[in-house]
Amino acid sequence: MDERLRRWRMVLGGDADGTGCALGGTDAQMDGALAALYNSGGSGDGGGSSSERSGGLGASAPRVARWLGDIRSYFPSTVVQVMQKDAVERLNLTRLLLEPEMLEAVEPDVHMVGTILSLNRVMPDKARESARALVRKVVSELERKLVQKTKAAVTGALDRSARTHRPKRVADIDWDRTIRANLKNYLPDRNTVIPSRLIGYGRRQRAVQREVVLCIDQSGSMAASVVYSSVFGAVLASMRSLRTSLVVFDTAVVDLTDQLHDPVELLFGTQLGGGTDINRAIAYGQGLITRPTDSIFILISDLYEGGVREEMLRRVAQMTAAGIQVIVLLALSDEGAPFYDHDNAAALAALGVPAFACTPDAFPDLMAAAIERRDIGQWAERQLGRTAI
Repeated sequence: MDERLRRWRMVLGGDADGTGCALGGTDAQMDGALAALYNSGGSGDGGGSSSERSGGLGASAPRVARWLGDIRSYFPSTVVQVMQKDAVERLNLTRLLLEPEMLEAVEPDVHMVGTILSLNRVMPDKARESARALVRKVVSELERKLVQKTKAAVTGALDRSARTHRPKRVADIDWDRTIRANLKNYLPDRNTVIPSRLIGYGRRQRAVQREVVLCIDQSGSMAASVVYSSVFGAVLASMRSLRTSLVVFDTAVVDLTDQLHDPVELLFGTQLGGGTDINRAIAYGQGLITRPTDSIFILISDLYEGGVREEMLRRVAQMTAAGIQVIVLLALSDEGAPFYDHDNAAALAALGVPAFACTPDAFPDLMAAAIERRDIGQWAERQLGRTAI
């Protein structure tokens, strides 16, 4: 069979597609799995021949679990994750995710964790163990990828911000930076540099150097951001030089700071969906800050405010005036351009508060820039290739 015709046959999905190609073996099984999801009509079982061409997975958890197992054997994990997400959205499989056999067959990823968390309050006890195992697997993988980079970026930024121009000991002098800062004082005849100013390392502090408040919108559209924020919150909380707080909100505010030692428990403490009262959440987060000029307040929200907008903007203005560094992330995920309230984003920008979407890979560098009190709007434009609103 011509490979190009075979590929077109798989893409077009149907015996009457004009290619004249018949599928057999694994190709037919792959075609059946795709048909069960993407073809309309009927109730395919995900394992039929190409001639059946009927879509749908029926309402049977075992049948869906079998289909999930099939696609994991036919396709790479990145494709499987897309198909799982499409299955939940196109075929309304949310209810079936409450079944343990379904959860055990799922390929774990951030989007599936978000779906499971949205079902947290209605999940039967028999499914909770499988759900927690899936969430823990995703969290462990994220921690493996993100912990080292985050700690290195934050620690480096704290060290740089602690530099001094009056080192008390010779051992505290940063000779490389000192020489570069004094090159204008080079004496050719003596082949030496006369330093007019010294640059040294600040003495490493054991006390808290920065307060960080993560304020996370848990409306349904922010599911992936909630997952990533929880993992980053746990990493930051493990660093003794930071005092990290984490709150989630819809129309109410829940302080989950005491759960930061276990991001899985933290995630199950969230409740995705519902309304949004950003003003109330900011007011609560503002009350957690004890050292304004050493504090970073990160609001992660699409800014669709259901509370008092004018009060929200007034509070943000108060915080910035007090020296608190306020950053708004419209999303913390890899999902691309987010939907958000443009009017509220523009109003915050007028207050000098940048609003932009940030990928998880860039978040450690964002924290470093915030600790060093760099211009976050310029950082976003330079590092993320996008202009902060």
